[in-house]
Amino acid sequence: MPKIRITDQLEIAYRESGAGRPIVFVHGLWMSSRFFHKQVPELGRNHHAIALDLRGHGGSSHTHDGHTMATYAGDVHAFLKARDLHDAVLVGWSMGCMVVWDYFKQFGGDNVAGAILVEQTPTDFKWPDWDQGLFDLPALIHMMTEVQTGREAVFRGFVPMMFKSPPSAADVDWMVAENMRIPASIASAVLFDQSVQDYRADVAKVSTPSLVIAGGAENKLLSTEAVRFVHENIPGSRFSLYEDSNHCPFLEETERFNREVSEFVGSLG
Repeated sequence: MPKIRITDQLEIAYRESGAGRPIVFVHGLWMSSRFFHKQVPELGRNHHAIALDLRGHGGSSHTHDGHTMATYAGDVHAFLKARDLHDAVLVGWSMGCMVVWDYFKQFGGDNVAGAILVEQTPTDFKWPDWDQGLFDLPALIHMMTEVQTGREAVFRGFVPMMFKSPPSAADVDWMVAENMRIPASIASAVLFDQSVQDYRADVAKVSTPSLVIAGGAENKLLSTEAVRFVHENIPGSRFSLYEDSNHCPFLEETERFNREVSEFVGSLG
């Protein structure tokens, strides 16, 4: 995988294919660019498809600091600058959506022509006025402890929960292997920061054309209606529901996902 130096302490690893308008995929918590292995080659036929590893993840530098949504967004901004990428489409998946929201919060639409937001609610925490989060404080503390003391078991339990139908043993193995590249200290730090973020007031800062994608499977990891909140609070956004997907529509309904991404990018002119 190629890498590009962003700072003295940080190299960002990435996968890419093709030429034309950049489509930059930003992965979720504990994941990596490898999860977009069905997107980068295919979308690279007509576009410039790029999937990056956030700091601490995949092949990027395992820095001791900066594992916050705000810093990750700054890294994406610096990556676009370093690669001289303009009018990019940012595709956030899960936590990657939070990175995209923080990007717009900090930098507006600088170098961005569109946003695709895949399977993320505006906050994962159960606030007094928001009961659709994944964690209350005791649950978050428990999860952070488990990540510190036995993260492989956590990952092996979490990965199958992302799919409507159980993935093959081979697929679970490579996904968990990607998760295990993250040191426990980083895994728990980023879990905490992303879990206590609240972007309900910030999703409207997405100032470019946008597409919000939600899974609709019965065994949903996240509430479909909470994902729909994102669509309803981004003026002019489009919404696409994947009935046969849980948390990974780009892997569960790949052909449709790739087609819709390509069509969205094409619609930007």
